[in-house]
Amino acid sequence: MRVSRRGFLFGAAALPALTGLPSAAKAQAHFPNKPVKLILPYAPGGGPDLLTRAMAERMSEHLGQRVVVDNRVGAGGMLAGQVAANADPDGYTIVLGSSTHITQKLIQPSLQFDPLTSFVHITRLSISPSLLVVAEGSPYRSVKDLVAAAKAQPGKFNYASGGVGSAAHLSGAAFATHTGIDVVHVPYKGSVEIVPSIMSGTTEYGFPIASTAIPQINTGKVRALATTAAKRQEQLPDVPTLKEAFGSEDLVLEAWSGLWAPAKTPAEAVRILYMAASRAAQEAEIVALNSRMGADTAVTASPADFTAFMRSETEKYTRIVASAKIKAE
Repeated sequence: MRVSRRGFLFGAAALPALTGLPSAAKAQAHFPNKPVKLILPYAPGGGPDLLTRAMAERMSEHLGQRVVVDNRVGAGGMLAGQVAANADPDGYTIVLGSSTHITQKLIQPSLQFDPLTSFVHITRLSISPSLLVVAEGSPYRSVKDLVAAAKAQPGKFNYASGGVGSAAHLSGAAFATHTGIDVVHVPYKGSVEIVPSIMSGTTEYGFPIASTAIPQINTGKVRALATTAAKRQEQLPDVPTLKEAFGSEDLVLEAWSGLWAPAKTPAEAVRILYMAASRAAQEAEIVALNSRMGADTAVTASPADFTAFMRSETEKYTRIVASAKIKAE
């Protein structure tokens, strides 16, 4: 399910979910009456960090209280998830959850939290594909150039990711499986490390998400060979999709992010957080920022719809992890 930033504006489809919400003045007297912490599983300075901080500012205006971003990097996003799952379920701690959390749980069933049951799901915020990138000085000018070179040197090419089970890892694993290349996965602690690894020559290529990659492409640090999106991106009209290159739907992989709160967070707090987040995400400034970084605003019609979407995503990633034989390292 994909909702474009133009196709879902805050309007009639969302209004039923807001019916019965407290007035702004009434909400102030109850929730929130102090700052809200937004735990972010990405390092400061990257695209996801910049987007989330802009969202937090807009949410603060709608809530009447500050939304403070707390960067908690580590364990492929699992540290942030664990901290949030253990927080008091009072609405004052939320976390940026993502498709990565689902895949991590699939490859590490022993994790102490579950993206489906340890949280209430507030709203999806955006969808973003990954981009297959190489260093600007790389000799590979197309995906098929890269595949041919990798096949000629089995086991010699490295690709970078933000950790085992991350969007970049899944894209890289699916790409290797489909093309039949023998390459080495090099996992880092976060997606912000993918581009520096490629620029230094430690890895030949990687699949950072568009919000991380596009700013680096625009500054000439890396070159995009393909995208994992279902169709070409407006920001990169000359960059083909992997689906175009190989004719396979299996190579269409798009990461998503959204807001969660600890399980048992009061329904009133969830409704108010949904109202603030959905309105903030659809403001022109945030939509434009998403677009410039290669993401589509994709707010769900209600918290319940976000939960339903997450269940379908869990089914999809279960199939991908099994076919690529991805295991925790």
